[in-house]
Amino acid sequence: MVILEVETGRKHEVVIGPVESKDFRKLTKKRYFFNWKEEKDQELYKLRRVDDSEILGLVSFERIPSEWRIHIRLLTVSFENKGTEKQYEGVVGNLITYVAREALKDFGEMGCVSLIPKSKLAHHYMDKYGMRQTGVTLSVELPEILELLTRYDHEK
Repeated sequence: MVILEVETGRKHEVVIGPVESKDFRKLTKKRYFFNWKEEKDQELYKLRRVDDSEILGLVSFERIPSEWRIHIRLLTVSFENKGTEKQYEGVVGNLITYVAREALKDFGEMGCVSLIPKSKLAHHYMDKYGMRQTGVTLSVELPEILELLTRYDHEK
């Protein structure tokens, strides 16, 4: 998985792994938009460059086996990776793709990923990540998951 440094066009390899207890000191609401300590009991993952320990994005999710679904509870990028002046492109796409891969592992071709977006982001998620409106949630299923894997789950 890679992200693109917007200013230079350089690709950087990233890793996604569990948030560790020591990370919570750095996860301020000012920089990451939410109180991530409230997500401690959820599956909580961070994205960072392979060659750096700085957390560039976070996702928390819950597995719902009875619905063959993983629901994204919270998803964010660091302050400097938000909006049109962002430092890196691809942080959110890689995090969604990571969750999608987990859904495929758990539920096979029936796997689904859902989230409830802020209203101003709904169309962005649909346009950029192929999410579809499913009631109050947006979701991706197998065809869209395969597209995400093709787009984001590769080497530099």
